[in-house]
Amino acid sequence: MSAKPSSSKRSKLISDILVNGSLFLIVAVWTIPTLGVLVSSFRTRFDIQTSGWWAIFPHKEWVLVSEMPIPDNVDPNGEMEILGATGTFDQFREGLTTPDGKRVIWVGNKRLGRIEVQEQRWTTRTNFTLENYKQVLNGKSFELRNPDGSVTTVQGDNFVGAFLNSLTVTIPATVIPILIAAFAAYGFAWMRFPGRRLLFVMVVALLVVPLQIALVPILQDYVKLDLNGTFLAVWLAHTGFGLPLATYLLFNYINGLPRDILESAFIDGASHFTIFTRLILPLSVPALASFAIFQFLWVWNDYLVALVFIGSKPDVQVLTMRLAEMVGSRGNDWHLLTAGAFVSMALPLLVFFGLQRYFVRGLLAGSVKG
Repeated sequence: MSAKPSSSKRSKLISDILVNGSLFLIVAVWTIPTLGVLVSSFRTRFDIQTSGWWAIFPHKEWVLVSEMPIPDNVDPNGEMEILGATGTFDQFREGLTTPDGKRVIWVGNKRLGRIEVQEQRWTTRTNFTLENYKQVLNGKSFELRNPDGSVTTVQGDNFVGAFLNSLTVTIPATVIPILIAAFAAYGFAWMRFPGRRLLFVMVVALLVVPLQIALVPILQDYVKLDLNGTFLAVWLAHTGFGLPLATYLLFNYINGLPRDILESAFIDGASHFTIFTRLILPLSVPALASFAIFQFLWVWNDYLVALVFIGSKPDVQVLTMRLAEMVGSRGNDWHLLTAGAFVSMALPLLVFFGLQRYFVRGLLAGSVKG
């Protein structure tokens, strides 16, 4: 009799371990690249070019311990023996290990060179700096001191203007469709008028229409109306592209609200506008926050719509376009690219973590009836 409960507990424990282990693995796979970007954004150019970001953790590394001139009794054109290691010139250029575990490297050419002796030691590369963020956020010139003592002057990338432009685009393009969709969802859920079902089916059908199809017709209309290249153009575009999903999500949630509360308000003489502002909006905060996360992330990370309707002029350039320019002009400067990438990630992460408690409830809006 007691074997069955213990077997059931063991099965449940194994199931929990498998589920939680799988979830932990998925979270780690998604988190490790973000951690790498964050760490790299604080590392120097030299450290990024010579080691991976994981070098901040304790590890064994070949460290230079001594240097010596090329011995006079060796022939670079044949096989040589230096400090107990035997090999050709090319092999010494790559590095050879001596019997006592050290590594001998020939630095230079056959005529002019030196011998470096290295040994493996536990070390960490924690030479962090804020210079990367200073270069990314300011448009001023900076002088960087290289490990060999030389000084390099580089031009900073002005991300502040692009960051503010992205805020100018994203906030209205998130708020406007939420307000319009909330009104539309309330009308579809609680108001009876001719053609209501047909209009709602048309709204849902718009979810499957790719936005790329509408770019050229809308651009032609914007050119005629002299709206192209303005923030208003991209606000209207993102509002139109976001309305179908917003209306669908909010309709499912509003339609599932308790009918007794709304019917009592109708009996007391409340108008539709009063019910919408006093009851529907406060009760729909989870669904509104859920769509706000979707829309904010979509608009903030958008490149195509901004490029088509705003253009690449510096005064209206958004963050994604500025990052794309950096990739083209500073493709090898990973210390700057990672800093710029994390600047663009910081605000969406704050928005998501700030509204995440509403996220699941909003996603499940209207999915369960009863």
